Amino acid sequence: MLIKNVTILTMNSNKDIIERGVVVTDNDKIIDIGGEELIDKYTAHEIVDGEEGILIPGFVNAHTHCAMIAFRSLGDDVPDRLKRYLFPLEKMLVDKELVSLGSKYGICEMALGGVTTFADMYYFEDEVAKSTKEIGLRGVLGETIVNFNAPDADEPYGGLEYCNWFIDKWKNDELVIPAVAPHAPYTNDTLYLQKAFKLAEDKDVPILMHIAEMDYETEKYMHEYNLTPVQYLNSIGVLNSRMVGAHMIHVNDEDLKILKEKEVGISHNIGANAKGAHGVAPAYKMYNMDLKIGLGTDGPMSGNTLDITTQMGLVAKVHKLYNNDRSIFTADQILEMATLGGARALNLDHKIGSIEVGKKADMVIVETKSINMQPIYDYYSVLVYSANPSNVSTVIVNGKVIVKDKTLLTQDYGVLIKEFNKIKDKVVEAASSL
Repeated sequence: MLIKNVTILTMNSNKDIIERGVVVTDNDKIIDIGGEELIDKYTAHEIVDGEEGILIPGFVNAHTHCAMIAFRSLGDDVPDRLKRYLFPLEKMLVDKELVSLGSKYGICEMALGGVTTFADMYYFEDEVAKSTKEIGLRGVLGETIVNFNAPDADEPYGGLEYCNWFIDKWKNDELVIPAVAPHAPYTNDTLYLQKAFKLAEDKDVPILMHIAEMDYETEKYMHEYNLTPVQYLNSIGVLNSRMVGAHMIHVNDEDLKILKEKEVGISHNIGANAKGAHGVAPAYKMYNMDLKIGLGTDGPMSGNTLDITTQMGLVAKVHKLYNNDRSIFTADQILEMATLGGARALNLDHKIGSIEVGKKADMVIVETKSINMQPIYDYYSVLVYSANPSNVSTVIVNGKVIVKDKTLLTQDYGVLIKEFNKIKDKVVEAASSL
């Protein structure tokens, strides 16, 4: 495949920009990058005309729960939503069918918004894996482990056994990377956190967890151990480079040193954190310390959207305001976190995150013809501050075009909407009882 008539933002170490650029792929790999001279060199390839769009690496959503889309727009303004609203709803309603439907719909939304890789934690994660394969995204998928009976586990910590089976089933898949996902320190005791960590080590897979998100989490570990959540996790030996911590809001300088030393991946989820009034993570300090930080949406009941374009503008604006400095977090740094940063956090930067020869052909064309996209003086700025998900015109994952002319080729999400309409009454009834 030969992609032409684009401006390429490579996101390589030099952040090279190639105007009137051309990228050539062979199967799932990028094999050449350059100018229009490549058009004559590769005459037998399928042609994708970018129509003067901007070609970027695919967005990486470093943390979400995509099947939770079944509950989007419920409980948005409820205090302590997690314990008072979400956990009870999941207990009443979440089953294999709901996760299958919700994950398909959520993955459709991500694909149309230019997300090519995502990290997910939920229940019945096998259904999420099937949806990921069906629609054609790349997923780091973790089965949730909690200290209570879960929708897919009849006893506390039953997710650990499910993880073992799930990892073995998907371990060598081309697009699905199975993971272990203890929900949070406060929903897992020390022994089971260590068991989850050992399973990840033994199976050589990532481990995903919410860390330092809640104020009561910070209070708990300070009261019980005189440690922060990060320091507690470090003390029990479960932090290393395979850990991807979501949120990391309530962290201090000592925590950041630990995260740097242990090479922990971080998902910064500004939209969900702001909406939940949880606080602002020190993301700018993390970035400047060269921590492995990417961007995530959290679940669509927490942040309501699954696209990364929305997150980029929020990250830039919130941190400028929070730090009272409009010069920090330049647009190219924000796009870096949305692409290569997320890949680093997930330990996939050797495969994805930048447009370079030898990497996977995971790329997105953002069209520049819509009214909100002109004029363009700075490509990074227009993507971070002007663009929205509907400007994504083409999405390529693993060398396969899955979105063309803003149309998803691998799934009819209109059918999924009709399926959601069939279960809405049941969801409303359950929600009204809370």
